[in-house]
Amino acid sequence: MPGWAIAYVRRIEALNYRVGRLAMYLLFVIMGILLWSSVTKILKVPSLWTLEMAQFTLVAYYLLGAPYSMQMGANVRMDLLYARMPVRRQAVCDMFTVFCLIFYLGVMLWGAVDSTAYSLSIGERAPSAWRPPLWPIKLVISLAFFLLLLQAVAHLIRDVAIIRGVDIPLPFKGGVGR
Repeated sequence: MPGWAIAYVRRIEALNYRVGRLAMYLLFVIMGILLWSSVTKILKVPSLWTLEMAQFTLVAYYLLGAPYSMQMGANVRMDLLYARMPVRRQAVCDMFTVFCLIFYLGVMLWGAVDSTAYSLSIGERAPSAWRPPLWPIKLVISLAFFLLLLQAVAHLIRDVAIIRGVDIPLPFKGGVGR
């Protein structure tokens, strides 16, 4: 494998590992927001912002954690036949599905970037009493799709390396290194 390909995989996986580990803490942010919502309702002064903020935080938690989940092998796969295949045949099957994923993520990224640009240009706001601007969460969605696309390409390079019999060491403990 060319040195640039190995460097790409290691850098993207290290970046997505860090982003995913940081995204894990958003769960505590969600819990804090929902706790605050409960307290304000008990005190008979409910907040207008808590439901939407919890939803926005959940979107960030879910989407920013997706590249991390992919590299850790936590994604769902039909193991009926796959688990019985040799490692190289698994890599060939993964290459096919990763090409489909890359196409899908490209379309999703294009739509997310377009939606973010539109939201910024018109000053789009949520149709609620709180009326927060929507561009920040749309920007997070675009970033998450971009990181997931980079991780899918890294996964493809790792599969090609497996087929060639080259081992790309993982930049962290755990993961899907076969």
